[in-house]
Amino acid sequence: MFRTALLASAVVVTLAACASSMSASDNNAATDAEAAAETSAAPTTASLADVIAGSWRDPKNSARDAHRHPQETLSFFGVAPTQTVVEITPGGGWYAEILAPYLRESGRYVAAVVDPAAVPEGKSRDYQQKNKTQLETKFAAAPAQFDRAGVVAYDPAAPSFGAPASADVVLTFRNVHNWRSAKQAEGMFKGFYAVLKPGGALGVVEHRAKADVPADDKSGYVGEAQVIAMAQAAGFELDAKSEVNANPKDTKDHPNGVWTLPPVNDHDAEDDAKYAAIGESDRMTLRFVKPAQ
Repeated sequence: MFRTALLASAVVVTLAACASSMSASDNNAATDAEAAAETSAAPTTASLADVIAGSWRDPKNSARDAHRHPQETLSFFGVAPTQTVVEITPGGGWYAEILAPYLRESGRYVAAVVDPAAVPEGKSRDYQQKNKTQLETKFAAAPAQFDRAGVVAYDPAAPSFGAPASADVVLTFRNVHNWRSAKQAEGMFKGFYAVLKPGGALGVVEHRAKADVPADDKSGYVGEAQVIAMAQAAGFELDAKSEVNANPKDTKDHPNGVWTLPPVNDHDAEDDAKYAAIGESDRMTLRFVKPAQ
C-alpha cells in the first residue's frame, strides 16, 4: 500500500513537471512568435538597403529612387542607425519612409515642419496645416515603422528644431530656394547650426543653377556657391561634395523653372517625352560640419 502510494505520488509529480515544461514551452513559443511578428513588421535595420526596399514605402516614392539615389545620398551624408537625425520640412515624407524605420531601433528621427499657427491666415497657413496633417497621418497609419518618429513644429521667423546641440545630423532636400525667396535662409541655417552637436553634419540637396541667381529668382534653382556661402556664414565648414544627384541633361532654362521637369511636370502634354528624357533636376549634394568645440 505504501509502495502504491509512492508510485502514485511519483506519477503526479512527473505529470506536473511535464505540464510545467509544456507551459513554459508554449510561453516561449508565443514569445518567439510575437518577436518574429514584430521583426517582420519593423526589421532591425542594420542595412540601409533593406529599409529602402521596405514594403511600407509608397510605390510612387520607390519609383523615384533612380533619380534621388537614397542609398548613396544618405551614405554620403554619413547617416548611421544610432544617430538623432532632423529632417527639415519633409513634405509628404519621401525620405521619412526610409529614415524613420532606419533610426527606429537605436536612433531617432525628427521631422521639422512649419508651425501653421506661425503663418498668417490664408493659403499659406492652409498649405502648411495640410502638410503637417498628412505627415502625422502617415506616421499614425504605420506604427511598426513610425511610432517612434518625432514631429517638431517651428516658426520660420525664429526657427528652432530642438534642444541646442541635440542632433547628430540635419538634412534638407530641395528647400533652400524657398527660404531664399522668403528671406528666411539666414535664420534657417543658424537654426541648423544651433541644434547640431559639435562635429555634427548638415546635408543639403538642392536644385543647382548654372551660376548665382538673384534673391527673387523664381526658377527653383540656386547657385552652388550661394548655398555654400549661406552655410559658412552660419558657422559651418564645407566637408565634401558629391555628384550622386547630378544630371547633365538638365539645361536649367525651362519655361516653368524646375517644376517643368518630373516629378511635377508643369508643361504641355505634348512635351511629356521631352522632359521624361531629361529626368529630374540637376542637384548639388553638399555635406557641411559644425566644428568640434
